[in-house]
Formats: sequence, C-alpha cells, structure tokens
Amino acid sequence: MSTFAVGDEDFLLDGRPVRLLSGALHYFRVHEEQWGHRLGMLRAMGLNCVETYVPWNLYEPEPGRYGDVAALGRFLDAVAAAGMWAIVRPGPYICAEWENGGLPHWLTGRLGRRVRTDDAEFLGHVERWFRALLPQVVERQIGRGGPVIMVQVENEYGSYGSDQAYLRRVADLLLDCGVEVPLFTSDGPEDHMLTGGSVPGVLVTANFGSGAREAFAELRRHRPSGPLMCMEFWCGWFDHWGTEHSVRDAGDAAAALREILECGASVNVYMAHGGTNFAGWAGANRTGEWHDGELRPTVTSYDYDAPIDEAGLPTEKFWRFREVLAEYVEGPLPEVPEPPRRIAGPVAAGLAEWAPPAEVLEALGDEESVTAVPPTFEELGVDRGLVRYRLEIPGPRQPYPLVVTGLRDRAVVYVDGVRAGVLTAEDGALPEPVAGPAVVELWVESLGRVNYGPRVAEPKGITGGVRHERQYLHGVRARGLRLDAFEAGAVAKVPFRPVVAEAAVSDGPPGLYRAVVEVSGPGDAALSLPGGTRGFVWVNGFCLGRYWGVGPQESLFVPGPVLREGANEVWVLELEGGAPESVRLA
Repeated sequence: MSTFAVGDEDFLLDGRPVRLLSGALHYFRVHEEQWGHRLGMLRAMGLNCVETYVPWNLYEPEPGRYGDVAALGRFLDAVAAAGMWAIVRPGPYICAEWENGGLPHWLTGRLGRRVRTDDAEFLGHVERWFRALLPQVVERQIGRGGPVIMVQVENEYGSYGSDQAYLRRVADLLLDCGVEVPLFTSDGPEDHMLTGGSVPGVLVTANFGSGAREAFAELRRHRPSGPLMCMEFWCGWFDHWGTEHSVRDAGDAAAALREILECGASVNVYMAHGGTNFAGWAGANRTGEWHDGELRPTVTSYDYDAPIDEAGLPTEKFWRFREVLAEYVEGPLPEVPEPPRRIAGPVAAGLAEWAPPAEVLEALGDEESVTAVPPTFEELGVDRGLVRYRLEIPGPRQPYPLVVTGLRDRAVVYVDGVRAGVLTAEDGALPEPVAGPAVVELWVESLGRVNYGPRVAEPKGITGGVRHERQYLHGVRARGLRLDAFEAGAVAKVPFRPVVAEAAVSDGPPGLYRAVVEVSGPGDAALSLPGGTRGFVWVNGFCLGRYWGVGPQESLFVPGPVLREGANEVWVLELEGGAPESVRLA
C-alpha cells in the first residue's frame, strides 16, 4: 500500500516528492454513466488527480433519512479505475454554487445563524452525517489501496466566520471517523480569510484565479512551510439568470495556470468540468461588496467556461491547458476520448396535454397547513419547489394596496382567481389596489438558497407577512409542491386534458404540460422551449432543472443515458404563463 503525506516543502508519495495536478469534477453534477468519459478527459488534459465536494442536502432530505450515499464510493472507484487520485471535500458546508451551500433546509430552518459554529445541536447533526458518509471515503484511502489522498476541513471558512473551536471540532471529527490521509483547509489569500479559516497543524491552501506569486507570498506569511497549492484555480466563472454569460480568455487562463506551476505549486483546476445543476439544485448569491444585496440565482448550467464543457467536449481552454500541463508530467499524455454520442438530428414535439396549477397541486402537493401567519418553506418541509399561500381579505372594504414583506423569492398572485401580478423581494406590492371581500392566492417560488456569504441559511417563502394597507392578513392556508414529488407514478394521477380543448391555451396559461418526443438514435442533446417563460423540465422522469427566458442560458443539457429509442415523455411545469410553443431536442 502507498502512503501520502505533507512534507516541509512538498507532498510526499511513498516518501518521494510529488506534484498534484488536480481538476474539480463534481460527480453529482454529471450523470453516473458519463463519469468514466469525464475522468478520461481530465487525464487527457494532463491531470493526475480529481477533486469533488459532497452535498449534504442531496443525501439527507430529512434528519436521519439518507439517500444514495454510496454514490460517492462508486465515483471514487471510478477515479481509481481511471488511474487517478482523489481529493474529497465533505463540508459540512461546501458553497459550490449549490443550494444552501450544501446545508439541509431542515437544519438551517431550525438553527439559522447557529450553523457553522461550535453549537452542540449543529455539531450533533454533523456527526451523524459524517458517520453515515465517511465510510465511503475511509475505506478508499490510499493507505488502504484506494485513491483518496486528502480530505478538506469545512470550506472557505475564513470568508464566513472566526470560530476556531468549531473548525477544530470538525477536524477532530474527521479523524475520529477514521480519516488517516492529510487534512487541509482552503481560503482566499487574504489576512482575515487565512486567519479565520485555518487550523493549527492542518495544511493551508489558497483559492484564487490569478496573481499566483502574490497569493503564495501571502500564504507563506501565514505558513512558512508546507507544500504550496492553489486548491481552487478559478479558470472560468458561473452565470446568474438575467446577466451576461461569463467567459474567460483561454490564453489568459493558461498563463495564470503556468504561473502557479512555475511557483513549484500544486493546483486544482476549478472547474475542470462543471456539469449541470440538475433537479433545481442551483444556488444563489447576493450582490454587493458584502454579499448582502439583491438575490442573483444561479443558472441550471454549471459549464463554468471550463476547459471541458457541460457536454464533456474539449474547448480551446482544454487544448491550451493541455500544452501547459504536458510540460509537468512524465511521458506522453493519454489520447483524448471520443466525444459522447449526440442524437441523430433535431426533433420537436408540441405540448399535447395540460393540467392547471391547482389540479397539479391537488395531485402532487403536500398536506395543507392552516396557521395565523405565513409559514416558511423550511417550516413546511419544502426544499426546492413552490408553495401556494391562500388568504382572505375581509369585507366589505374599499380598495387598498396589497403588499408582501419578506418575500423570498418570487410570487405569482391571483385575486378571486384572476392574475393580479408578479411580485419580487424588491417589488412586493401589487400594481392595483384590492377591495374586499376577496380571496388572494400567492404561488411563491424559491429561486435557490444563498450558497455564499452572510446570507447563507436564510429562509424561503413569505418570511414577513401579507398586508392590506397597514393591516396584516391572518389565517393562512399553505401547501407545498416539492420538485421531488414529480415522479412517474404520481404524475400519472394528474388529470391532464388535451391542449386543443382549452380555449385559454393560446394565452399559454401556467400549469403542467406533457409532450412525447420521438428520438431515433439516443445520445446527448440540448433541450429548448421556445416561448416558455420560467419553470422546470423533466425528461423520462429525470429533472433537467430550471428554464427561464431572461437568459443567458437558452437550452438545457440532456445526458444521453436519459433518452430512449422511440418515445420520450417530457413534462414542463410552466410557472408564469407564456407556455412553450414546443419541445425541441438538438
């Protein structure tokens, strides 16, 4: 069995210096049947190691109920089969532009700002999670014949807090769970981040996108010895809905990579391959210097302008990085794998069936709650999806403004069954006053929980109240519609009707649409919904994620293994109206 250790100046493999040429590939953002291809692409680019986060909320939807935790083990086995090493970053917080930074909604809803601190209740949940997850890592450490060579303590904690007792407890818990490989932390190369996020006796690494010499000089001021490593070399960036697509020049990124390697350092290219935020798991950020401004939800694609694009294809950046990395590896680089198969040609289908939102909610929704004030998503047990809030305005009374305070994030409002407007956190008042008596329905959607900064752990839904003039409206009926409820057996119970039978369908009402697309020769595809406003899409029961006409993302990636020869069933949950004209695959 081999050994991996942290030396005074280098990483040591069986006592000999080794440089880590790593790339980030989040296995949960890639269809499992395509892991092998993506790992082959990393190797062909010149990498010898792969790094991945692990999102807690993906695997523990309720306290003590776990999903497919073994997926991490299967991925690490695929890493070993590809002849690579692995770096694992289990959190408990991961950022990663992932919903809530990987923290479960049921946990942050209860504890709020107590998460990521030396809080006994929080750490009790962390310990239970780690003891469920970490056997997948422990049994695959390099000393036991596996690929795992390092494990991270928390994640960029210096960008958030200064609770050294908490960091020490997380490090000790990893050790107590059987982690024997070196631990490390990673933070921005700034004084307050390095002091807040580091742990005595644990390797410190830095995250940056350029200026390697200055960054490592700052790191050396805090840690005079130990291997130098850029744990996140930001070679691209992610996109937010309603903004421009982020692009980094390939030559500029290659030059920054070369500078890291010229410093004698190891590197983890973030992202080597970004993948996709399937099933609505994309997170969100806040604007402003202090990350406390308006919400900016992240798009479904996590392409990241990475050297290997969302579909697994090499970009110009791939070839430029390959040239640089070839100078730092022994022997010739592996051949670049053949590209994944694409569908034979463009196909399209009309949206043949439809069901209105109320009937979808009746078939798939959670039990309705009745409370004095609006419950949050967290109180209702809703992680991703929407909640219908129903209130009554007493009457008779004259028209007054209707205002929602603390809205997170977006609401389509109906008064006596007639659409009255779309509200946001920044504009929470209906454009026209409302008279009473009246019934008000607010269909509130979460656009993604914040994954970075001081607003991590904030609740979703109506977190303030609904006012008619200055008067709060009490007596709220609330019912959740979770994305996870959209399973084939459940959707079969939705009372669909032919689209042509609906007189109003030419206006594209919101609701759940169903189509069947015929495919000859399945493979990877891009799905577009011309005319659609905003919602979610499923193909053969697999949730591709959110679509939104504001861009910059114009189509959704469909992994080839999701498609079938012949008929493929597509569900489109249109939330605002202006339904898609058709479903197109290309």
